[in-house]
Amino acid sequence: MDREFVLGEFDRQIRRAHGDVLIEDDWAGVVSTDLDESTADAAIAEHVRTFTELGLPWEWKHYSYDKPADLQDRLRRAGFVAEPAEALLVAVIDELPTDAPLPAGTEIVPVTDVATAELFVQVHNEVFDGDYSKVAWRLLADPDNQLGFVVLADGQPVSAARVEFNRGTEFASLWGGGTLPSWRGRGLFKALVAHRARLAAARGFRYLQVDASDDSSPILRRLGFVQLATTTPFIHA
Repeated sequence: MDREFVLGEFDRQIRRAHGDVLIEDDWAGVVSTDLDESTADAAIAEHVRTFTELGLPWEWKHYSYDKPADLQDRLRRAGFVAEPAEALLVAVIDELPTDAPLPAGTEIVPVTDVATAELFVQVHNEVFDGDYSKVAWRLLADPDNQLGFVVLADGQPVSAARVEFNRGTEFASLWGGGTLPSWRGRGLFKALVAHRARLAAARGFRYLQVDASDDSSPILRRLGFVQLATTTPFIHA
């Protein structure tokens, strides 16, 4: 993979496609910037004022190649707190394994109704310690652009994940990928990646993109994902 080229395409097609700020039902924040030493502090202050007026929880999604080089320090001085960094990983879909067997007694079920959405929420809430009900309802409301899946073991939800199809781009994005502790190490994560890769390929996407935690990054690298950068969410009080 030509890392510089693919990162440039990700930046152009995904980060800058909607402007500097993205506001959705369950997330809001600064997703792209074009700053330098002379404009950074004023831009930071302006975004803080804007989101304070809106009264929304939000984050500044910083990437390791963003300018100026001391942008993270400037964010901290402005009252932001960094959350754990994640690896920006990208893979060419045609180079990924798309056949990963599930353990006996398990199956992948799509999120298509209230019952399966509740199973999705149950897994995510337990694994990621939050309230993911809005994410699940978005899956039901927008199946053309995003799909969710739950792995059932003897009828019980044990893993879940989703994929977003970024229309007009070459990138599909993987999110979630959470498995209950008792079921980790049995191939469910790999099976969900392969399942979503097949769906993305069928829709004509060229790349899969993931913001990967330290737990999932090694698995994804072994599957063929390449790290292009590091991304850090900065939260303002």
